[in-house]
Amino acid sequence: MKIGLTYDLMSEYVALGSSEEDAAEFDRDDTIDALVETLGSLDHDVERIGSARALVARLAAGDRWDLVFNIAEGVNGTARESQVPAILDVYDIPYTFSDPLVLAVCLDKGLAKRVVAAAGVPTAEFAVVRSMADVPRVDLPGPLFVKPIAEGSSKGVGPKSFVEHPADLADACADLLERFRQPVLVERYLPGREMTIGILGTGDSTRAIGALEVTLHGPADRHAYSYANKKHYEDRVRYDLAEDDAAARAIEVACAAWRALGCRDGGRVDIRFDDRDRPCFVEVNPLAGMNPTISDIAILGGKVGLSYRELIDAIVKSASSRVPAKA
Repeated sequence: MKIGLTYDLMSEYVALGSSEEDAAEFDRDDTIDALVETLGSLDHDVERIGSARALVARLAAGDRWDLVFNIAEGVNGTARESQVPAILDVYDIPYTFSDPLVLAVCLDKGLAKRVVAAAGVPTAEFAVVRSMADVPRVDLPGPLFVKPIAEGSSKGVGPKSFVEHPADLADACADLLERFRQPVLVERYLPGREMTIGILGTGDSTRAIGALEVTLHGPADRHAYSYANKKHYEDRVRYDLAEDDAAARAIEVACAAWRALGCRDGGRVDIRFDDRDRPCFVEVNPLAGMNPTISDIAILGGKVGLSYRELIDAIVKSASSRVPAKA
């Protein structure tokens, strides 16, 4: 099968002047190299495309593919992850992972929580602060947790995200509103265990790879899997395969959220336990990192005996169900 590969390369954006944090969601060169090598080993004819702009140029030149393996995060706006899939839909070219609507909803953490809550999936109580005028209207018992509503890679999550006293909420929100120029999600803080659930499949075929428990230690920011903790994971984070009853309950919640949101092919759902030991939906990543060494889904796969090659093959096979049969 002829497969195109769409992505936003971190090194390119840094070279153009983006800060390391601004480019944190974009992919490393070795991730793209690994995907090209792995897809090739699966007997696919792989072509590197690149960003949405590069895709537009290639399509205008007449290039086409049987399937596009899309991990492009996009730029500008809260629907940025939808840009490449929307372009591919115009040209009727199938692609891996979720469609534009699902990606836009999932990136807006407030909308995603509303969808899963309406489906009966447990999630922490929350409010959305769009301006400082909204802060006095937040009526949630503390402690609270705040983060930008539409960022990935834990951007904007740090020590100030944990708000123990209501009087400190205004300062925390003001900082994020100024830095990220987007609404702030305010949630009741979930004090229990944290797990990320690897997911494969779509709809009724949804299945969990397993539950990866994230435990902070050493110099880690104590209350969250923060941007700094992810960046310095070697001495701040321990990843353990969770296989107890709590993990089973977390997997059930994660799969229910995945189906409710309409996510496809593969990704991750983050779960955290509340003060009554109930697993709660935190957020979903329908365009999960695909680095074979440092990405959570690949780490989890390794712990359950699923190789990186098998992971990529499963994603492609799931997406291939949407590839029309050749006449």
